[in-house]
Parts: sequence; structure tokens; C-alpha cells
Amino acid sequence: MPNPPALTSSPVQLRRAVASSFLGSVIEYYDFLLYATASAVVFSKVFFSNLSPLTATLASFGTFATGYLARPLGGVVFGHFGDRLGRRQMLVLTMILMGAASFLIGLLPTYAQIGALAPVALVVLRILQGIAVGGEWGGAVLMSAEHATRRRGLWASFTNAGAPFGMVLSTAALGGTAALVGDEAFLAWGWRVPFLISVVLLAVGLFVRLRVEETPVFEAARDQAVRTPLGDVLRNQPRTLLLAVGVGLSAFVAQGTLTTFLIAYGVQAGYARQDILNGLTLSSALAVLGIVGWSALSDRVGRRPVVLTGAVIMAAFAFALFPLTNTGSVGLLVLALVLGQSVIHPMMYGPLAALYAELFSTRSRYTGASLGYQVAGLGAGLAPLLFAQIQAATGGGGTVVISSVIAGFCLLTVLCTLALKETSREDLTSGPAPSS
Repeated sequence: MPNPPALTSSPVQLRRAVASSFLGSVIEYYDFLLYATASAVVFSKVFFSNLSPLTATLASFGTFATGYLARPLGGVVFGHFGDRLGRRQMLVLTMILMGAASFLIGLLPTYAQIGALAPVALVVLRILQGIAVGGEWGGAVLMSAEHATRRRGLWASFTNAGAPFGMVLSTAALGGTAALVGDEAFLAWGWRVPFLISVVLLAVGLFVRLRVEETPVFEAARDQAVRTPLGDVLRNQPRTLLLAVGVGLSAFVAQGTLTTFLIAYGVQAGYARQDILNGLTLSSALAVLGIVGWSALSDRVGRRPVVLTGAVIMAAFAFALFPLTNTGSVGLLVLALVLGQSVIHPMMYGPLAALYAELFSTRSRYTGASLGYQVAGLGAGLAPLLFAQIQAATGGGGTVVISSVIAGFCLLTVLCTLALKETSREDLTSGPAPSS
């Protein structure tokens, strides 16, 4: 069993912290991933209607990627103040910023109405989304991890589990709206509805989040705060930061492939959009169980064995993903999504929440964990864009090349994970685990 941390939190506060982290993550990723799904099925027609279908898809994925490019900035900004002022205050701000940006996307005029200003405004709001989610993850993980007295992998994983549950809500919202109003009305105005209702989720999330106290680990370390947490990480733990990025990169490349690129690829391959969204919704719902389950296992056997096993299996699965999709069978497509997103990907992704928190000291933990995670997260934003370009360069093919790229990132994860020492027995009130 893991050694309990020296500082404890009440069971009530732990439950509130975990609930707040999960719900906050659900809301943030509902908004953030709603854009991902919309970029694959709607935005190319609404904001880039002056371009050819393939070019419009590339442009749509390009705006999607800007959100991921902005996430490290959000991690640094909110991490800085989160390490100096506290985790709780920053989490309230990130939730408000995300909710406002998503609501405004739902109000945006289209290209047909205001021309080039439409995609420009879309990019600006997407950047704000990226900054918000970049600051959210680190604080939410630390609220759970630093309140936990044991089973840190399990409790911290609820933040990561919020991402696929947010995907469930976002794909269900888009798919349900499309089914209710029909394709023509959906493209005309129906796609706006899921963005506008994010205001309701924001109100619920703030109610829960405001009831959580600051973590005891941070309160005990207030007098150890440094002037520049980013400088502390770069000066004292640069190798750990680089290894953290490498450990998480393949999980995000796989995530971007399964939740974004495969949607557009499946539509081009002849699948009905609703069939793909249904498969994505099912696999995302099951992924919640996978993330929590594999993370709980990492409390027993360690973070490294679970992540390593997932990376090796994902490298092999990458070469089966597109052949399964190319069969034209909806059942096999759903099987590919379930295996990839619900079983294999959670092995790589679930334990990252606790692992990243355990790698850095309290005085710069928010900054270090956020920066490592969000730089790795660039893989999810850039992979669909890269793979769409490979497809365009090969005349619609190139799936073997794409699978090889995914496998290459998985190999990087294996090497970086082996270079880190096991962290699951670390006390968060003491120094971080050194790399080997």
C-alpha cells in the first residue's frame, strides 16, 4: 500500500475535491472537445465554406489545433498564480473563462454573414478555450491529489476521467441536436445549441467548486512559495519536465487520432456521421471506467508498469485501427473505437494525473505538472492536422505512415517512462521522485 502523506484532509473535503475536479473537468472538456467534434463535422462548412472540402477540413483542424497550442500558456499563467496564491482561486477563474468562450462561439456569425472575420473570431475564442483548459487540469488534479490521504492514483484520475465524460456529453449534444432538427437546420443553426447550453453547466460547476477548501499540502507550504515557479521548474527539474512531456505525448497523439481524426476519416470513408458519433459516445463513456480502473491498479503495481503496457499495446493497435475502419462495417468501427479509446488509451492516460503531480515539489507543482501535461497535450491538437496533411499528400491514403507515426510516439513514451523512477509511493509533502 502507498505511504500516506504527512498532512491529511477531512473525508468530506476529499469527496468535495474529487467531485469538483471531476465535474470541473467534465465541463471544461465538454466545451473544449465540443469544438473538436464540431471542427470535424460542422466548422469546415460553416466558417470555411469558401474552400474546397479537403482544404476546409485542414483549415478547420488548424483552428482546432490553436486551442492546444494555447494550453501550455494557460498552464504557465494559471500555474504561476496557483503556486503562489492557491489552487482553488485559479480553478474558479478557468471555469468562468471556458464557459464564456464557449457561449460566445455559439453566438458567432458565419463566413456567409461576415466573411473572413468569422474564422478570425473563432480562432480568438479557441485560444481562450485553450488557455482555460491549460490552467484547469493542473489545479483540478492537485485539488484531488493533495487532499487525498491514500489511493492517490484513484482519486486524481477522476480529473482525467472527466475528459471522456465531457466527450460523451459533447458528442451526445451534437448528435442529439442533429437528429432532432435534421441536417439542414443543424448546419444553419442547430450546431449552436450545445455551445450555448454550456452556461448552465458553468453555473452548476461553480456551485460545487466554491464549496471546496484549499489543499492542506499547499497551505503547509505557503511560506515556501518562490517568486517564479516556472523558473524553479526550469532551473531545478528540466530533465524531469522533458521526460514528463515524453511520457504523455503518445497518449495525446492517440487521443487526437481516436476522437478527432477518425471522425473525419470515417465520414470520408462513407460512414454516416451519426454512426460515428454514436460509436464515439459509447467508447467515451466506457473510457471513464477504463481510466479509473487502470489508475486504481497503478496504486497497487505502480504508475510505470501500467503506462508502459498501454504504450506497447497502442503501438501494435495503431496498425489495426485503419484496416478495421476500412472494412465499411459499423460494428468493426465501433469495436476499434472501444478497444482504442476505452481499453488501451486509458492505460497510458489514466495514471498520468497522479504521476505528473508526484514528479514536482509543492512550491512549483501546479506549474510543473501543468506545463508537462499541456506540452504533451499538443500531440492531440497537432496529430489530426498532421495526419490530414499526410492524407492529402498521398491522395487520401497514407494510413500505414500514420500508424507508424503513432507507434513512434509510443516508443518515445516507453523510453521516457523507463528513465523515470516509480512515483506512486512518494509523499507529496517531501521532494519529488528523481529520475533514474
